Formats: sequence, structure tokens, C-alpha cells
Amino acid sequence: MARSPRRRSSSAAERAASQMAGYVLEAQIGFVLRKAQQRATAIFARHLGRHQLTPTQWTTLVRIEQYGSLSQNHLGRLTAMDPATIQGVVKRLIERKLVTRIADPDDRRRKRLGLTKTGQRLVRRLVANAFKVSRDTLRPLAKREQALVLALLERLG
Repeated sequence: MARSPRRRSSSAAERAASQMAGYVLEAQIGFVLRKAQQRATAIFARHLGRHQLTPTQWTTLVRIEQYGSLSQNHLGRLTAMDPATIQGVVKRLIERKLVTRIADPDDRRRKRLGLTKTGQRLVRRLVANAFKVSRDTLRPLAKREQALVLALLERLG
């Protein structure tokens, strides 16, 4: 005797309900990280947003300032961005005349990325605001907790 479709549907619903028992979205790492990221992004926008920079653009500018000229491939690794993402970020920064492509002194066929004078001035002027982003994002935590959160997230990353 074949089961009716209605009965199977009810059974599937029961299995789904059973699987959901005990699943609390607010206790899931992805959900919590996304909420923390949204908070950090809002704080970033408050401190650096008027300069029309995204967090990925800021990261790119800082890495070039720290390392000097470098290949786009190397920059992508240093910023934890995939090739398509870093390509778009670099394109927008070049359009804004904050980053430039320069010939590699060791291989004229290869190009490197460097900050323009405008890009250098912007990074140096905004670094104090960037410190404020971290400070304000971590503000609800005690100093020891701040260090612990950063260490744990570093291990996850």
C-alpha cells in the first residue's frame, strides 16, 4: 500500500521541525560574525565614510603604504582578497588617482601598484581615524577581552 503524498509531506515537515529543535540562529558563528561585521562597517563609515572609501579600499591603500609597490597578485594575498575582488578595488582606486601602475624595475613587462602622492597623503591623514574604528568597534569589551577576541578571530582566519 503506497503512502499518500499528504502523509509524506507531513513526515518531511516533522523531520524538518525535529532538525530545527535546538537550532538558535543567534548562537551560530556566521550570524554573530555577520552582525559584528555590520557594526564594524557602520563604525568605519562614520569615521572614514566621508572620504568615500570602503573597508576593502582602505585595506588596499594601507597595504601599499606598508609594503611599497607590489604586484596585484601579492597585494591580493596581503589583503585576503580573491583576484576578482582585488582587481575591482584597484581599478576604482586608480580611477580616483590614489593608486597608480608603475613599471617593475626588475622586469619591464610586469607592472606594480604604488600609491600616488594623493594616496599617500590620504592614508597618512586618515590613519588616526582608522585607529578610532578599531577602538569604537571593540569598545563594549574590556581590554583583556579585546585582545582575546582579536587573537581568537586571527586563529579562525
